[in-house]
Amino acid sequence: MVDKTRALGKIAELESYLAQLKQIAPQTFEEYKKIEKMRSCERLLQLSIECLIDICKLLVSGLKLGLPSEENDLFQKLLNQNILPKDAVSILQEMRAFRNILVHEYATVDDALVFKKVKEGLGDFEIIKRALLAAIQ
Repeated sequence: MVDKTRALGKIAELESYLAQLKQIAPQTFEEYKKIEKMRSCERLLQLSIECLIDICKLLVSGLKLGLPSEENDLFQKLLNQNILPKDAVSILQEMRAFRNILVHEYATVDDALVFKKVKEGLGDFEIIKRALLAAIQ
C-alpha cells in the first residue's frame, strides 16, 4: 500500500521548491552568474529532483515492486509495471544524472546548462508530477 500522505507531502514539497525557483529565476545569464542566484537555483533544482526520486521510492516500496539496486532501477521498476510512461522515465534518468553532478560534482557544473534548466526545463517537473500523481491516486 502506497503511503499517500507521505507521497502527497512530497508533491507539496516539490511544488514549494518549484514556486521558489520561479520566484528567484533570473531573466538573463548575466543575472544568473551572481553567486547567490547561481547557488540558489542549483540547490532548488537539486531539492526538486530529490522530491521526485523520493516519491518513486515510496511507490516502489508501497507497491512491493522489489528492492532497487540503484536509483535508475526505481524508474525501471515503475516503467515495467506501466506506472510511469517511458518518456517520464527518460526525463527522470536525466534529472537524476544532473542532480548527481550538482551534488557530487562528478563533472564540472555547467552554469549555462543550469540556467537553461531554470528557464526552459521546469515543465519537465510538471510532466513527472502529473504521472506520479496519477500513480499515487
